[in-house]
Amino acid sequence: MPEINTDNLDEQQVQLLAEMCILIDENDNKIGSETKKNCHLNENIDKGLLHRAFSVFLFNTENKLLLQQRSDAKITFPGCFTNTCCSHPLSNPLELEENNAIGVRRAAQRRLQAELGIPMEQVPPEEISYLTRIHYKAQSDGIWGEHEIDYILFVRKNVTVEPDPNEIKTHCYVTKDELKDLLKKSADGEIKITPWFKIIAESFLFKCLRFLDHLTSKQNKI
Repeated sequence: MPEINTDNLDEQQVQLLAEMCILIDENDNKIGSETKKNCHLNENIDKGLLHRAFSVFLFNTENKLLLQQRSDAKITFPGCFTNTCCSHPLSNPLELEENNAIGVRRAAQRRLQAELGIPMEQVPPEEISYLTRIHYKAQSDGIWGEHEIDYILFVRKNVTVEPDPNEIKTHCYVTKDELKDLLKKSADGEIKITPWFKIIAESFLFKCLRFLDHLTSKQNKI
């Protein structure tokens, strides 16, 4: 694996680069594990390295979506607006379990607490709904990028939010119309959004919003 100098990066974010992500093939079959650092280097991505990830869309009971702006300390896509929480299940027994995407949902619970300060008891895995997966690849800059099969997860619940400023610069709840305005600002170059959020928003997010009450009421039976 290539050696990259991380001296100019945020210390807390560099520590997270040692986490072990789940390597997969294009059919989402586990084939091994690798550090978060190596999974996000363009040099490795160009050789086909692919890992498992998730994107959480958390709505309150007024059906407003919780968005975040990634902190400037983030190594990939700093300062970009995105969905509620985006991260990776780790290569450990609890988060490797695949039945009904339970491992990914456990990872989402963990990261909702780590990034947004949402108490874990407020977002138990059984209240996190798995919808579908997307496969995408995107460069953040000349060194870092993403190549993921991304599990799309929905939560509909009122929660307590106390973000970690090292992870999140700003956050807000938006209505459907406000979300459309944000996406238009991105298209006009006024703000930046993450590539996975753009793909999800443009392909199926608004269709899902029409059935939000139905989708989340069934929880993980959808």
